[in-house]
Amino acid sequence: MPTTPIDVVHHHLNFAGQNVLSYGSWVLTAALIVVALQLGRKEKGTPFYVYMVLASMVAALAEPLYDVGFALYFYSQQGMHHTFTAFGIPQPVWAYSGYAVLYAAPAIYINRKLAQGKLDRRGLLPVAGVIFLMSCTFEMIGINAGTYTYWGPHALRIFKYPLAIGLLETAQVVCFAVAAAELRRRARRTSDLLALFVIFPCTFFLANFGAGSAVIIGIHLGNPTTAVVTVLSLVSIGAALLVIRLAGSFLPASDDPHSEVAGQRAGAVKGSRLPAGAGQET
Repeated sequence: MPTTPIDVVHHHLNFAGQNVLSYGSWVLTAALIVVALQLGRKEKGTPFYVYMVLASMVAALAEPLYDVGFALYFYSQQGMHHTFTAFGIPQPVWAYSGYAVLYAAPAIYINRKLAQGKLDRRGLLPVAGVIFLMSCTFEMIGINAGTYTYWGPHALRIFKYPLAIGLLETAQVVCFAVAAAELRRRARRTSDLLALFVIFPCTFFLANFGAGSAVIIGIHLGNPTTAVVTVLSLVSIGAALLVIRLAGSFLPASDDPHSEVAGQRAGAVKGSRLPAGAGQET
């Protein structure tokens, strides 16, 4: 297991930045849960969207695995608001709310648009672009506010943030959203939707440790060089883009008049029901 450098472990924690992330993200999470409940009521009382939020928050318990892989460390001097420590990395209280805001929220948006018949393969690309910008914004704020860092020899950084991380996070959000939609489409009873609590960590590590394996190896090499880490980061970026493209193939094509999107749009105009398998009891 890689050892976090001593200067990183003893780095000053910006308490103002910690408060912004802690209170801000939990307020947003509370609002997201309210929105999820409202969306569920609109779609025959399904708990689908609430489960998506809760699944992301529970999965944050595995964050230390991600931290070790990508050389991330949360500054942890006395006064840090944390829950538990694993692999020598303390976990902040905002990790769970951060997962909800950064990962569950855009996945909910994608699934709501799919339920309305308003999203196809082509439309997924700009949504993925927004998710990437969300990831960059959230993490750049957290890093530059002095609450944590990616201490490894990452390449292609902007404002101290490795861009490969943003693409990998985008890929995992898209994978989770599409996998959740497929689960909902096939669900025959409400209890089937509890599989979201397993699907989230699966898609999370599939994208980050699968597509991201090249950059993980690169930053943990015995004698990493900027050139080698840059090349391996580009490999992971390419893999993340491929994963996004592959996940998008599960969505209906925009140029197919007989596609599910076209049918759902027609149904919406006529006031028809949501597609079968929407996660209600049958």
